[in-house]
Amino acid sequence: MGLHEVHTRSRFFFVRCFYELRTRKRMGKWLLPESLADILPAEARRIEELRRLLLDLYRTYGYELVMPPLVEYLDSLLSGSGGDLDLHTFKLVDQLSGRSLGIRADMTPQVMRIDAHLLNRAGVTRLCYYGSVLHTRPRGLWATREPLQIGAEIYGHAGPEADVEVMRLALESVARAGVADYRIDLSHLGVVRALLEADPAAAARADEIFGLLRDKDTPGLAALAPALRADTAAALQALPGLYGDADVIERARGLLPALPQIAAALDTLASLARALDVEVGIDLADVRSFHYHTGIVFAIYCDAWPNAVVRGGRYDDVGRDFGRARPATGFSLDLRELAGLLPPAVASSAVRAPWGTDPELAKAVDALRAAGQIVVQSLPGHEPDEQEYVCDRELVLRDGAWQVVLLAPAAPSSPH
Repeated sequence: MGLHEVHTRSRFFFVRCFYELRTRKRMGKWLLPESLADILPAEARRIEELRRLLLDLYRTYGYELVMPPLVEYLDSLLSGSGGDLDLHTFKLVDQLSGRSLGIRADMTPQVMRIDAHLLNRAGVTRLCYYGSVLHTRPRGLWATREPLQIGAEIYGHAGPEADVEVMRLALESVARAGVADYRIDLSHLGVVRALLEADPAAAARADEIFGLLRDKDTPGLAALAPALRADTAAALQALPGLYGDADVIERARGLLPALPQIAAALDTLASLARALDVEVGIDLADVRSFHYHTGIVFAIYCDAWPNAVVRGGRYDDVGRDFGRARPATGFSLDLRELAGLLPPAVASSAVRAPWGTDPELAKAVDALRAAGQIVVQSLPGHEPDEQEYVCDRELVLRDGAWQVVLLAPAAPSSPH
């Protein structure tokens, strides 16, 4: 958990509790399960526009679209995740085979399976994807349990060039969407891995250490000190404080043991920070998904949201469970979350047209729609409902021809 999340969680928690209690009283039996919600017209349109925009962006980089199924056999769905996805995955029994199925909680393992087992290409493969995923519990404050995940992955290249590409693409995704005031935080799991490999006592308590680092629990790490080597204990206690701008990398060189793996990880972080043309933060205690990612990890934060908007990183050789170990790096984000960071969608302008059987009217309507115009035909006995659309023009019959004319702006309502 980054300090950005720590500082904002308590404030958002009480607001969320108040909102949920009020919603439960108002909606009664119509209330959906907790952390699930309908997507209404304006938001749905915004999300769909973002989906198209981002998929078109990824295509310009050479990423090919794949669409894996919503449900898979559980052993396949959890392969390579190191157990990180197990608690977040809904399970059920397949009535055809009797085997355990899972509803995907993350699409990345599925895309990895496609690369390793179905495409089986020798060189670099770039894949992108989108679709609903389902979580047993929300993964962050105000997070939905049904994210609309979209992402991109590179397989087959172990060098930092692939990491730079996916980070730049992730940053461009946020920028193209229209989000302002964002930054990227970098970490490298090679630092913590090197500390654990050098101290068997620390390796034996790895899961406990990961939890303490995620929570930035320095007192908890200090309590472990008597059971660890002195240099390991000091390094682990220093990690939560190694958070800030790129200068943190040089501070880390002076505080952490002079192990070759740590030096290489810090060199990689410094190189990547120089390659990105945005504000870069360093958080060496970010060990989220430690069992899954293997090297560089990154997260993009926005000032208006307590959770990371984008998460990604390197997960080399995880595809071994599918019979083919490959270098891999990528990222994913939730379209619903991204859309929620944008200003309210502006209502689209539309043409109002009468309902009728006149062939010339039908031709005029078809021509307008073929040109990309929104045409709303008023059904008999009903005034047009203008909620998602604002009819600022009207199709009228004049001089024997159907013509589009501007409507006068609606007069402001008088005060009561």
